[in-house]
Amino acid sequence: MTHPVPIQFQALDLDALAAAPGRIVAFAGDGGAMGPTAKRVNRLTRGALERAAASEAFGKLKPGEAMELAFPVGLAADAVLLVKLDRRADVATARKAGGAIGRGLSKLATLVLADTIQRAAEVSFGIALRAYDFAVHKSGEKTLPGPVTMMVTAPEAVAAEAGPMAALAEGIFFTRDLVNEPANILSTFDFAARLAAMHELGLEVEILEEEEMEKLGMGALLGVGQGSEHPSKLVVMQWKGGPADQAPLALVGKGVVFDTGGISIKPAAGMEEMTMDMGGAAVVSGVMRTLAMRKAKANVVGLVGIVENMPDGKAQRPGDVVRSMKGDTIEVINTDAEGRLVLADVLWYAQDRFQPQAMVDLATLTGAIIVALGHENAGVFSNNDAFCNAFLKAAHAEGEGAWRMPMGEAYDEKLKSRIADMRNSCGREAGSITAAHFLKRFVKPEVPWIHLDIAGTALLKADTALAPKGATGWGVLALDRLVREMLEK
Repeated sequence: MTHPVPIQFQALDLDALAAAPGRIVAFAGDGGAMGPTAKRVNRLTRGALERAAASEAFGKLKPGEAMELAFPVGLAADAVLLVKLDRRADVATARKAGGAIGRGLSKLATLVLADTIQRAAEVSFGIALRAYDFAVHKSGEKTLPGPVTMMVTAPEAVAAEAGPMAALAEGIFFTRDLVNEPANILSTFDFAARLAAMHELGLEVEILEEEEMEKLGMGALLGVGQGSEHPSKLVVMQWKGGPADQAPLALVGKGVVFDTGGISIKPAAGMEEMTMDMGGAAVVSGVMRTLAMRKAKANVVGLVGIVENMPDGKAQRPGDVVRSMKGDTIEVINTDAEGRLVLADVLWYAQDRFQPQAMVDLATLTGAIIVALGHENAGVFSNNDAFCNAFLKAAHAEGEGAWRMPMGEAYDEKLKSRIADMRNSCGREAGSITAAHFLKRFVKPEVPWIHLDIAGTALLKADTALAPKGATGWGVLALDRLVREMLEK
């Protein structure tokens, strides 16, 4: 597994600046205001930082962005990175500034002069997130980042604040690794094994095999994977950190390790990205890892349906009818609308076994949500305004884009089938909404429920302030905050 770069916090030492090797990071506000350590570096470099802060190039930078001064005179360091950041910057900007630092980490040591920055822990979190690099399959010598040290006025306090963020970074990295991993490595066997290994963190982990799921009547889930050589699995992860009488929050994830579309096969162009179709299950897994690592005082159960959707002589066909665990029958119109079939049985199992106080499912479910929202926001669907608003507030606080989508009876009517209780696909029109309504049929009316369609946010083709291109880990931050606000307060 990829782990976040370790960051050390140390007290101010102005005398050590001239001899510090590698790269020094200093901060300046909009008007060029600098703290004591940055001013010392400015004097050592004969005013270079002051001139840079007054330059037109620095003026054009947005808060949280940076410019580099190479080979500064008067320092042992090879470069100084000057970051535009006000000392009272908000959380998002502080993390963005950390991302600007993390983007350029090398084998050289990095010394961050954060003595005046009030959100130094958030800066360190941004450094860790942006320094992620999925290089496990690249040949040659691996270059690990050099040591990162932050010089702060109260190192013990900043380290204590950064502690829970380290657990979050571990969960996000775990999610990113799973989404980035190719399907010939991350088979249904390997995925389940990686989750089973988390029992070492204190999670209770069970793996239900096909025979057990067949006894439970999970015909919808099992139908998706019947064309694959790799057996389908249902992994249940329980974190019991709350009161014994607290009903758990249930997190449910779609874990299609590769999606060819089945008999309704996808176009070849871009199919290589379907290794990310287990993104919902990856986020659930990352959240559960974070909760265990930070010893959350909450009861949460994570359930992921792990399957592979392949065309084969045994594969499910368009026109087949399957029976769900709930007992409803489903006409399979399109075998590429498979994720909702997986989720249907896992949602019902979660409610039947755990009687959760609320439930969230995540899935890279529809291309339609990308048409509607692009890659900036995940689609949010819910049957409960208060629960939905709590999630949207959490997502906003963590800077993870989320937008509530409409639902209504007219959309549900489109699910009618001529030969079964419902059909799994209704065509292109309002595709993400009808998919949500399909899932809603497997949610008991009294259970507050949110469906997150993360098809547009799970994997990006361009880098962002806090992640290189590829898997983002979207959702771990928002769901962890939801747990803290909803169950731990």
